[in-house]
Amino acid sequence: MNIQLIKGEFHAIDALSLITQLIHTKIKYHENKISNDSSEEDVKYRESKIKHLQKELYELRKNIQETGKNLKIDATIYVS
Repeated sequence: MNIQLIKGEFHAIDALSLITQLIHTKIKYHENKISNDSSEEDVKYRESKIKHLQKELYELRKNIQETGKNLKIDATIYVS
């Protein structure tokens, strides 16, 4: 099963806003799992995922602000 989540061309500001919201949702997911799990290994794993997502968002934001161009976004979720 595939879910076409996003497909289209977006103004830079709108694209950044959309991607930021998606990444924040994923970060919140990991934060909630940390609150519910007591395994130290799992907490470290999730903290590293959060840091990675934050870094990726920072790089994307920097890149978008430098170019200011419209962006094409194609995001599909593949469930198997």
